Amino acid sequence: MSDASDNDDAQSADSSDGAVKVPGRDAPKPLPKRFYKDVSVGEATDGGFNVLLDGRAVRTPAKQPLIVPTRALADAIAEEWSAQTENINPATMPLSKLAITAIDGVTGSRAEVAADIVRYAGSDLLCYRAEGPEALAVLQAAAWDPILRWVEDETGARFYLAEGVMPVTQSDDALERFGTLVAPYDAFGLTPLHVMTTLTGSAFIALAVANGRLDAEQAWLAAHVDEDWQIARWGIDEEATERRVRRHREMLAASRFLQLLAA
Repeated sequence: MSDASDNDDAQSADSSDGAVKVPGRDAPKPLPKRFYKDVSVGEATDGGFNVLLDGRAVRTPAKQPLIVPTRALADAIAEEWSAQTENINPATMPLSKLAITAIDGVTGSRAEVAADIVRYAGSDLLCYRAEGPEALAVLQAAAWDPILRWVEDETGARFYLAEGVMPVTQSDDALERFGTLVAPYDAFGLTPLHVMTTLTGSAFIALAVANGRLDAEQAWLAAHVDEDWQIARWGIDEEATERRVRRHREMLAASRFLQLLAA
């Protein structure tokens, strides 16, 4: 991901998990070798901060300069690059991947990404409550009602609740008002906001984290009230647990990315 011509493999590696597998056909793709010694942070000419590998600016897979808005975020990304050993493993570089997504993917599609977050609000997890058992409904209300009240206070809109799986249609006015809360975010803010929305199934929870109403762990627990209820009753599925651990790491990274943007 630097300007060096022999580092194309490293550039492309950041858009994947580092190992592409096609069952029964492809072997894992080897990770690119670490090609640099020194990692530092510099001030970009047009503002912001970039990461330098042996004095050369890191570029994204789309050949854009990897420039981030704050020194704190640049320092954290530089730490990820410094921590690489013999090979560069993008799976261990979540902040770098979020920054790359913001630059290569979201910068030119801000309106579409913001609209997708608002669409989640139209069928938000927090608006779908259990018909029973009562104990689960009580847990949902305790975890979700404060977040929902905050969203309604911020928007001046009412969001309707449904029980069971029957869909509920939110008003266009409510969604438009919610959209005003999302609109101020630039590409760097929208990227982790969208990640947290898709991980939790709740634009309300994601926005609460972005506004400091919840920390990442509180948000994660709120998003998994139903799943934790099922686990308590039926036990843990190993494959589901591995997936949850992976998604939890993504949640923590997205929350930290937002914090570093504000630092």
